Order: sequence, then C-alpha cells, then structure tokens
Amino acid sequence: MSEENFNTQYFKIVGESEDYVQSTLIDVYTSLVQKGYNPVNQMVGYIMSEDPAYITSYHNSRSKIAKLNRDEIIEELVRTFVAYHQLDQKGKRQ
Repeated sequence: MSEENFNTQYFKIVGESEDYVQSTLIDVYTSLVQKGYNPVNQMVGYIMSEDPAYITSYHNSRSKIAKLNRDEIIEELVRTFVAYHQLDQKGKRQ
C-alpha cells in the first residue's frame, strides 16, 4: 500500500495534569522500591496488562495508579524520554 492511504492520527490526552501523572508515577516507583520490588519490571507489567497485582498497595500506590489511564502513563514516559535525550521535532539532539 502506498503511504498516502494512511492518515496520521494526532493523540492528545485530556484529563489529569502532567504534574499529577508525574508525581503519581514517582510515588508508585518509590513504594515499589521500599517494598523490595524491581519497580521498572513491576510498572512495565502493569502498563502492559493493566493488572493491579503488579503494583503494591503500600502507601495506596495501587489505587493512585488506577486513577490514571494507560495513555496518560505512556505519554508522560515518552515526554520524559524526549526531554532527557533533548530531542527536537526532527528526532535530533538539540
């Protein structure tokens, strides 16, 4: 198929603020560390499956992350990755 048959869909999260998503992810990460879990593995498991069993209930982390939808989490992670690597709109480092 030719490329002109596909339209790029623009994606914009409407809802929670970036700060709320970021602070929730930090809180959940911290709780997982404090309980002795590998936070990256646990959070990836949760994002992929949306199974709350991946997230500890310690410090209400499970209920906090459940208030976010997967799109909000992924958007924040990608935004942070782009900022960390100082990428511009063309994918080049600034």
